Amino acid sequence: MTRESKWWLKHYPPGVAPEIDLNQYTSLPQMAEEAFEKFGDRAAYTCMDKTLTFSDVDLLSQAFGAWLQAKGLKRGDRVALMMPNVLQYPVAILAVLRAGFVVVNVNPLYTPRELEHQLNDSGSIAIVILENFAVTLEKVIAKTQVKHVIIAAVGDLLGFPKGMIANYVVRKVKKAVPSFSLPGAIKFGDALSEGRSLPLSKPQLGPEDIAFLQYTGGTTGVSKGAVLVHSNIFGNVLVSEAWLKPGMEDTTKGPPPDPVVMVCALPMYHIFCLVSCMWLALKVGGHSILIPNPRDADAMVKALAKHKFNVLPAVNTLFNSLVNHEGFRALDFANLRVSNGGGMAVQRAVAENWLALTRCPIVEGYGLTETSSGATCNEIMNTNYSGDVGMPMPSTEISIRNDAGDEVAFGEPGEICIRGPQVMRGYWQRPEATAEVMTPDGFFKSGDIGVMLENGHVKIVDRKKDMILVSGFNVYPNEIEDVVASCPGVMECAVIGVPDENSGEAVKLFVVKKDPALTIEAVKAHCREHLTGYKNPKAIVFRDALPKSNVGKILRRELRDADKAGK
Repeated sequence: MTRESKWWLKHYPPGVAPEIDLNQYTSLPQMAEEAFEKFGDRAAYTCMDKTLTFSDVDLLSQAFGAWLQAKGLKRGDRVALMMPNVLQYPVAILAVLRAGFVVVNVNPLYTPRELEHQLNDSGSIAIVILENFAVTLEKVIAKTQVKHVIIAAVGDLLGFPKGMIANYVVRKVKKAVPSFSLPGAIKFGDALSEGRSLPLSKPQLGPEDIAFLQYTGGTTGVSKGAVLVHSNIFGNVLVSEAWLKPGMEDTTKGPPPDPVVMVCALPMYHIFCLVSCMWLALKVGGHSILIPNPRDADAMVKALAKHKFNVLPAVNTLFNSLVNHEGFRALDFANLRVSNGGGMAVQRAVAENWLALTRCPIVEGYGLTETSSGATCNEIMNTNYSGDVGMPMPSTEISIRNDAGDEVAFGEPGEICIRGPQVMRGYWQRPEATAEVMTPDGFFKSGDIGVMLENGHVKIVDRKKDMILVSGFNVYPNEIEDVVASCPGVMECAVIGVPDENSGEAVKLFVVKKDPALTIEAVKAHCREHLTGYKNPKAIVFRDALPKSNVGKILRRELRDADKAGK
């Protein structure tokens, strides 16, 4: 780096250690087993009013891990997990890792084509799948290397009679389990029963052993598996724990919570929730409230009403949905210590509405699948909306570079490059793709455009591929969306670039109304007031909904594809 190394540390918040000690652990199972011994009888996970203690999770994951070993899986074999946030998920993750295998997290909403690609690319030879999605696997399993299929049902770990009732409702009332045929598949409960009488052989794992193949969203090309080793994950857990410390120990809000209650509304198969909820909660003896479907806001609010929750990680769209939900607005937020924002830009209007309601600011951070989630974050105690993603977290470096690889001046846009313990070891079996994103000095090139501010904070401008070029001027969708989101009557919005014979590209805006009386002219007037001429949308379209990813991130790519197709 051309500047003094880690110069931003002089701006660091009090109480945050600048560096973490990676030598505290050698593997994730070591960290997990420490938690099992220390927090045995504490609640670890609650879903649908059923709670598993740390001891329960210890025994269940040992049993399932032993069963997998008995099926002949060898150290380093890949096991795919295709489930929403249900109790089986953390049990399966811990079982796979404790047995010496590699977790391949799969989005349960994948199409057969997407599932086939991920199973084959990863070389997965076993899969644990919720029965609701088994029909997708049926369509592709013959074209994969998968030899072992374990079918989970919603009620598996809910106990009797609740589990039986839950399965009946899901299968017969909601009809949420399409018929499928997977000969030779075994039920999750049967695997546990068999595994309880089997010994778990615990391999000696090291920090550089692969823990997860975490697949990128594939929004800019084929989905690639980021190779995350054990030290990537426990390193980021230690980084996050150090950063959150001031907020969790703040005595102005009363005694520090113990145990910490975390809301796991984002899917655990996504890197944000995987680290910030599952592993961080495990490390600190926290109680995770699993929300299987955050899009069912009524069910989520009903679940939250039963707990004094302290930490709520979410994306902008989820914060926006909750703050506009009458039931959520009636909850007690006295115990809420940290509202983590990530995955997409947090808009000013959403942040201000959230703070007014909960008195707990959204603390926006930044990270990617390739960085095991977090790389930067705003100060936990800061109540002012900054519009940036904070400063580099402990043991992490950020460098803003131009296309030639040179560091740019303060305030000048460039590609955000990241170096630290959380950065992946590369893309699975894709050395050329890895070489494209890793610099000779060990920085990961994010593909995001940002600026470094003189206070050490990083401001995201936009994705390289989302940038719109209007008459030679760079236009960043995030900026326009942030302005439009503050327009009265707007619920959600998204911006794309479309071809224009005069300016090369033009701005097209999609809006979901909060107020049915909102007009296009009102939106145009708001934009004219807050945006310079070339940034103003040339076309505005009202829609009932916007396409979103599994974590609620608005998919501009799908809007572009639909626009090209004239839809």
